[in-house]
Amino acid sequence: MDFELPADDDPRRIEIREWLRTHPEPSGRELAEAGYVAPHWPKPWGLEADPIHQLIIDDELSKAGVRRPTNPIGIGWAGPTILYGGTQEQKDRYLGPILSGEEFWCQLFSEPGAGSDLANLGTRAVRDGDEFIVNGQKIWTSGAQYSKYGILIARTDPGAPKHKGVSYFICPMDLPGIEIRPITEITGGHTFNEVFFTDVRLPAENLVGDLNDGWRLAKVTLGNERISLSTGGVLWGNGPTAMEMIQSAKELGPITDPTLRQRLADVYIEHTLLDLIRLRTLTARLKGEQPGPEASIRKILADEHGQHVMTLARDLVGAAGMLTGGDGSGDHGFVPGTDTTSLGPSKPEGGLMHPGWYDGFMFSQALTIGGGTGEVQRNIVAERVLGLPHDHNVEQGLSWSDAQRSAGKAGVPS
Repeated sequence: MDFELPADDDPRRIEIREWLRTHPEPSGRELAEAGYVAPHWPKPWGLEADPIHQLIIDDELSKAGVRRPTNPIGIGWAGPTILYGGTQEQKDRYLGPILSGEEFWCQLFSEPGAGSDLANLGTRAVRDGDEFIVNGQKIWTSGAQYSKYGILIARTDPGAPKHKGVSYFICPMDLPGIEIRPITEITGGHTFNEVFFTDVRLPAENLVGDLNDGWRLAKVTLGNERISLSTGGVLWGNGPTAMEMIQSAKELGPITDPTLRQRLADVYIEHTLLDLIRLRTLTARLKGEQPGPEASIRKILADEHGQHVMTLARDLVGAAGMLTGGDGSGDHGFVPGTDTTSLGPSKPEGGLMHPGWYDGFMFSQALTIGGGTGEVQRNIVAERVLGLPHDHNVEQGLSWSDAQRSAGKAGVPS
């Protein structure tokens, strides 16, 4: 396994530093135009960067204290799908503002009656000249209240088999007939929403790919994992890293409690192990090999690690953490143009007295549920890595893990 990044005098590092020298506080648009937001994307939106080049970019931006724009669904899912199946006009119109964070996106997939069986969706889109008339309901739509656009799947041929007759659209979120209702969380804020469509007229030019071929594109969206090789925050890529939390703890002064000291050491070890797993997976890719079993367990470790970090932060804050009541947003990094989960020390209190710790701790309970529960992931490891026998679902004729894995992929907050 390769542990070391290219040396400090690598020409790629020098090029990035020179750019940062002339752009000491780059805007989202400047980062996007330089290709530094999604460097693996093709030109002109990215740099067609290989994994090592991506890591170099991540490393140099991190050292300079530069953060990329926050637009997780736009950059992670919508953008790659538009790259794959969109027209040139759609690429030219949408990809730039996605990367710069100027236009925030959400995902309109999950429905109340079609969670574990996403293809059984009920939202309809009926062609009417140059428009589609959309009626239906979506749920668990993260960040809908802030979004300029959403990626929408709807049934366009009710007579076709359920995996056929589905189309994929770019949906402006301010169209008449769209109603967004918040789902209030334990944090007191809301990340997730219900979205209702009542006779919404969607321009036909917003169809991505071919009519009734949306399921294929939906699988691209669901299957695409953003090629981001940085460690990211512990709240699904948002919030602090373990190292940022440890640095904040240092600013409190000496930690004399032996239990807290051991927990800090444990969090540091977890962070290091996850980083090594990432490097092992990267090494396999560079050698043209498929990642080994370590890739299957990373989600389990990463989600529980996030909970450990946030629980430790709560305990370091102490009783005062119960009085802050959260930071008032409860949106965990989904607010465009803001950083609600930058959980470093605040002024003038110093140390860990930042209300985001409270909110982050409350939200962290969801980490082992969303995206496939920890129990489901362990069952996948048991079956696919350890070769243990399936548990069978008698009614469905499916293994329990297959059924639950389907639910995890299709029915989680998205």
